[in-house]
Amino acid sequence: MASDNFYIKQMEIGPMENYVYFVGDKKKREIAVIDPGWESETILKAAEEEGMKITHILATHTHFDHVNALEEVLKATDAKVAVHAQEAPFLPFIQENLLSVKGSDKVKVGDVEIEFLHTPGHTPGSQCFLTEGRLVSGDTLFIKYCGRTDLPGGSNEELFNSLHDVLAKLPKETIVYPGHNYTPEKSSSIQTQLKENPYLAAQSLNEFIQAHQKMV
Repeated sequence: MASDNFYIKQMEIGPMENYVYFVGDKKKREIAVIDPGWESETILKAAEEEGMKITHILATHTHFDHVNALEEVLKATDAKVAVHAQEAPFLPFIQENLLSVKGSDKVKVGDVEIEFLHTPGHTPGSQCFLTEGRLVSGDTLFIKYCGRTDLPGGSNEELFNSLHDVLAKLPKETIVYPGHNYTPEKSSSIQTQLKENPYLAAQSLNEFIQAHQKMV
């Protein structure tokens, strides 16, 4: 169960159905922006309207649609930017504000702790964010789907391992918040996805690849 000060806001922004998230501490009025793709003005205005200070920017990965508003949000906030170490070089403009992270690292936003889970496969440095029983999963895990692996740096084997060995082992009541709005459901539980998502439920790499070939 989430603590009384926990805050999360989901916003669909941009032409590719991206979800941008605010996660943080509603008592201290401090938040992290997760995956600021598209419309920096919309993101900054939403934080202002909520009375929140942006102290951190977290990137699940560095594909253009997830970070193309990052530089403008950074200029407006001077926030710390957490990117997995394998993908930090793709964002050279963040060096003074960089938190180069790896799996199992944690950061506090106000009094809310966020853990970084390294989940390669969609990209080598893909990561998910676990906090207060919520998982912001980027393009690693969608509702009933998973990320593609046919782009540079993608790997079926790594994505299968990330889903099977990391995300599938989270508490079943963990709520998944994906990186794109691809289904009518805006969120789901790990338990439901283990039943309804063939990619998360796959018990072998071959089973995963067969499901993935149908998707792409």
